[in-house]
Amino acid sequence: MKIFVKYRIKIIIILIPFISSLSCRDFLNIDSYFDDELKLDSIFKQTRLIEAYMWGAANMFTDEGQIFSTANQDALGPLATDEAFSMFNITGTGSYSGLRFVLGHIRPDNLGPFLRKWQDAYRAIRMCNTIITRIDEADDMSTSDYLHIMGYTHFIRAYAYYRLLIDFGPPILLGDELVETNADLEYYNRPRSTFDEAVEYICAEFEKAAMFMPEEVSFVNFGRPTRGAAYGLIARLRLTHASPLFNGEPIAIRYYSNWKRNDGAHYISQTPDEERWAIAAAAAKRVMDMQRAGVPRYSLHTVDADDDTPELPVALTSDPYYITWLDGRPHRDPYRSYAEMFNGESVSTINPEYIWARRSTGLRDYTRASFPVDNGGWGGMAVTQKMVNAFYMKDGSSFDDTTFPTEGFRPATPEMFSGYRLNGSVHNMYANREMRFYASIGFSGCRWPCLSATSTGDSEVDVEYYFDSPNGKSNSNALVNHTPTGYVIKKFIHPDDAWTGTNNRRTDKVFPIMRYAEILLSYAEALNNLTRSHTVELGDVVYTFEPRDVEEIRKSFNQVRYRAGLPGLTTQELSNRQEMQRLIERERMIEFLFENRRFYDVRRWGIYEETEKVTITGMNVDANRDGYYQVVVPNTSRIGGRVVHRRMIFLPIPRDEIRRLPLLDQNPGWDI
Repeated sequence: MKIFVKYRIKIIIILIPFISSLSCRDFLNIDSYFDDELKLDSIFKQTRLIEAYMWGAANMFTDEGQIFSTANQDALGPLATDEAFSMFNITGTGSYSGLRFVLGHIRPDNLGPFLRKWQDAYRAIRMCNTIITRIDEADDMSTSDYLHIMGYTHFIRAYAYYRLLIDFGPPILLGDELVETNADLEYYNRPRSTFDEAVEYICAEFEKAAMFMPEEVSFVNFGRPTRGAAYGLIARLRLTHASPLFNGEPIAIRYYSNWKRNDGAHYISQTPDEERWAIAAAAAKRVMDMQRAGVPRYSLHTVDADDDTPELPVALTSDPYYITWLDGRPHRDPYRSYAEMFNGESVSTINPEYIWARRSTGLRDYTRASFPVDNGGWGGMAVTQKMVNAFYMKDGSSFDDTTFPTEGFRPATPEMFSGYRLNGSVHNMYANREMRFYASIGFSGCRWPCLSATSTGDSEVDVEYYFDSPNGKSNSNALVNHTPTGYVIKKFIHPDDAWTGTNNRRTDKVFPIMRYAEILLSYAEALNNLTRSHTVELGDVVYTFEPRDVEEIRKSFNQVRYRAGLPGLTTQELSNRQEMQRLIERERMIEFLFENRRFYDVRRWGIYEETEKVTITGMNVDANRDGYYQVVVPNTSRIGGRVVHRRMIFLPIPRDEIRRLPLLDQNPGWDI
């Protein structure tokens, strides 16, 4: 959440929190100087300097769009899941941190860039507590200034704790305490919260923040969170809190029954509480009900159909719920509706689906990791065969259960739709797929437009990945920079993007930290898990939910399906809770590919080990074209080196912290 700051005031951190080569007397000591001269006493005399100090706290958070990689990447990202795999060099750079995590390189004494993530979260918390403690010192502060600063300060503090909780597990909660910097060791020796305590505290902080945050921001301030972002993060956290791993289900007992705090409290609840699903449903519904000028504030991003839009399946166009969804408006173009959210084509500042998004240079620049080697890219940000097979066919059938041919090659004539060219003679497993597949996956025989390149041969490139093709492993530049599965992620690549050729350029990208599609699917999931009626109060609104309200599940879930050009749920699917959960899991797997949701989803569902133990597979990139199209395990020892262990639900707490603070328990499975 690197929010754009009006005042360019450099924060010089004097002492490091929690992790320090000195002593615990430096615990959370973030007294700072501005421009080496201005001290805190001066800062808190002027409103503009307090606000700058507040945005400085926000700048403790790195670019969330660094899901591919940058130096010191602290997002676990798709490489830490079954979505992606790579042969990129991971030694000594801090890049590709998710891959380093699954290969066992991250340890309590070697956290790499995650150490800074831990440190900076507590730096931000310290700075927020400083503001809350000293804000009344300002002589020139108006009431509106006060509410504005306090709203964002509570949000920043909540977001810091949220990041600690989802990555490191239950944090130490400090409340408003401005921790002393020169006390005895016993003063700093304090226990972690339980998961439940942390969720309640963080959600309460987001609620406080939402009271004073704006409902929208100007074009200039795009990237700053709004009230919707606070409510959306509450909805995400409430859904996590209700999920099996954190809600006393058998998986929680199997993993965490022996993980207790010094006072005997379980860090993770061992007693199921169905009401949490109702609270999660209410939190999602609150976002869905937000209004602007009498119409919903948030909705799915859609682009109207035109003559270039492909025909939709009959099962969709005859669905009365689909007609209701259109609400008298033209049919939508499913390819462009999805693709243009990510590739930089849509106007991000007015996109109704972005509950919170920000411009990301890390995302823009690291699309190069997918680009063909022969065209200036690195060609190795590989998508797994598992993900490729997860996408539906265009009629809504599954890849493994379809009447469409999936062997052999399609006719030589190209197929054009929605500005996308499906080349002739590509393998049939890539034909007749749903539109999100074409918006997301680069496969052998795929066309790369590269339209900004004006020199001959640098645009309209057809890329193959079999061994002796220009982008195959036989290319001397592709020994490391090749896709080991025969696929790459294209989701964030604009048709104009190019890395070689005259006038080559890349379109600016926006990374969606939270989209409305997530709220819709979260609402459906929460409702699906209700077996009895519930009434809950959230804010000043009372919500009542009936057991498995299938019409509400249908309405919210189907919107995501309809936007993708797929038929909605059948009555049979809706009638079965377990089947619906499976469909929700698959829908999130497809819809949020490479958006840093999969890592957390499989954990909260309690299926992490099950999903990660499925061996990574792909096409046979060591074969020429005739042998390429067979599913194999990539020819690399890295596959066998991937670590699947329940300790990897969370990152480890830094070893130095555990040794200095006896009450600070390590996460299960990580040695101290």
